[in-house]
Amino acid sequence: MLADLSDEKLVEMCNAGDTEAFGVIVTRWERKIFALCFGMLGREDEARDAAQETFIAAFRNLGNFRGDAKVSSWLHRIAVNQCLTTKRRTKTRSEEFLDEESNEAERVFVAPAGSTPSSISEQGERLYLVRQAVGSLPVDLRQVVVMKEFEEMTFQEISDTLDMPLSTVKSRLYTALKQLRLKLEGLPIEVA
Repeated sequence: MLADLSDEKLVEMCNAGDTEAFGVIVTRWERKIFALCFGMLGREDEARDAAQETFIAAFRNLGNFRGDAKVSSWLHRIAVNQCLTTKRRTKTRSEEFLDEESNEAERVFVAPAGSTPSSISEQGERLYLVRQAVGSLPVDLRQVVVMKEFEEMTFQEISDTLDMPLSTVKSRLYTALKQLRLKLEGLPIEVA
């Protein structure tokens, strides 16, 4: 069954002409790629377009996949590049998308059992403030925060994906978290 095969084997099959194998790759990675795009762009419509463009670009460039990195790292790198291109093209301001997406987040938020209306309201406010702070970071810092804290990628995976030294990834995350701490300091949320 195709779903049981490794990503690398699926790419090999795609390159041999089996287009169904690419569908398995898309199904396997579409949520993660969308989440990465959403974290970087902040707007659902732009994230959906960027994720779709990521898979189109990956399909067109399957023959160029050398296998030096994992397929997931390769897809993440394409997604990051697509997001950067989208950012340059649209020049969307982070404040605009945060207002729109905070309403979206409130619609899909499911409260844990036993939550009070007051605690739900506080969680929504915290979510909004954190999103606003992350959205205000420069893109090079935001992408590392999104990949590490939201996508739960390892430092090495981020390094491979962004094609940058491990020390640079760690430095950017440290800088980003320090900036976030300063932005969130004094606000009515707990800063770890």
